[in-house]
Amino acid sequence: MYNSVMQLFKSSSYVGSGAQKLSRSLARWFPTPAMLYPPAAGIDISDGSIKWLLLQPYKSRYRIASYGEMVIEPGIVVNGTVHDVDGLAHALSEVKKRLGGVACAHAALPEEAAYVFEMHVPDGTAHDQVISMIEFGFEGRVPIAPGAAVYDFDVIQRHDESEGADIGVAVFSRELAEAYVAAFDAAGMQLLSLEVEARSIARTISSTASDEPVTLLVDFGRARTGFAVLKLGIPIFTSTVEVGGEGITKTVAEQLSLSPEETQKFKNEQGLFPDADAKPEGMEALIGTASALADEVARHYHYWDTRRNEKGERMTPVGRVVLVGGSANLKGLPDYLAGRVQAPTSVADVWRRVCNFDEYIPPVNSRDSLQYATAAGLALRSFSV
Repeated sequence: MYNSVMQLFKSSSYVGSGAQKLSRSLARWFPTPAMLYPPAAGIDISDGSIKWLLLQPYKSRYRIASYGEMVIEPGIVVNGTVHDVDGLAHALSEVKKRLGGVACAHAALPEEAAYVFEMHVPDGTAHDQVISMIEFGFEGRVPIAPGAAVYDFDVIQRHDESEGADIGVAVFSRELAEAYVAAFDAAGMQLLSLEVEARSIARTISSTASDEPVTLLVDFGRARTGFAVLKLGIPIFTSTVEVGGEGITKTVAEQLSLSPEETQKFKNEQGLFPDADAKPEGMEALIGTASALADEVARHYHYWDTRRNEKGERMTPVGRVVLVGGSANLKGLPDYLAGRVQAPTSVADVWRRVCNFDEYIPPVNSRDSLQYATAAGLALRSFSV
């Protein structure tokens, strides 16, 4: 299984100072046609859980065949790095039992360990030359030798008048990627692809329209928040900060003596714009974390929005902020952030490319869907969406 997966990678992977081919599962330059992909689940692995989502064609789009979340033991995955391959393999084997006989998967690698950047390639550049340019571009961007790295690139846009193309590059440690591959192999699952989390999420929220604005994606999770700048749906930057919604949940529950269910209800229904009789001590916890998140959003937004080239032209004018992640359900958060960055801010519609609500209503409600953005984007990959 491991060798067959690695062989799949070799069609478009090159590493090393001698342009030696390296096995990898980040391969979209020559994407596999949808008809050649077997049914595969999107598997989103985090430090605390595994989320999965399996799609099947339904009318004009798709329907959810299986989905769920499984908690994994602390220490198996730490900051996105697999510390216990056997432990992760055991958890994945349990997930496999819930997929109705499907044994293939698309998975994401953690943004914490990614190096993502944008490059320009001249018109007519051959694939091998693009790879050499990427390796040359490691210097000053990636603290990993090309021979110890796995990487992929997507074409963002091709310019008119033979002016070449812009590409988005994602680089990971080879050791990190191989640990994920080994865990899936040991679980008896065929891993069809790996990609950076932001690329998966972008597949669900991006329209792929040529006039789509540059997007600052904010993945507000339990323990940390991931940021990504998306240009026509392709990540050109990612970062992670230690600001998460878990602190809000814990403080509100303790100060207001609420159960987990009551705490979630308070966050969703009171949030940052509470009723007049809301308890102020709960508000303090919400405002503290929201303010810390807003500081980071504003910092990322203004840096990218004000970048200029040698001609003084804005390079990445950010047109919107989009929120995903389980903690993004905090009531009033989009308006709060919009006021800080002075830009349109909204919660993502995770199902926009999955289903037509006139034909099918998914079993995951809109609030819970924000936790499945990565898994949904990975599942869509089977259909070359």
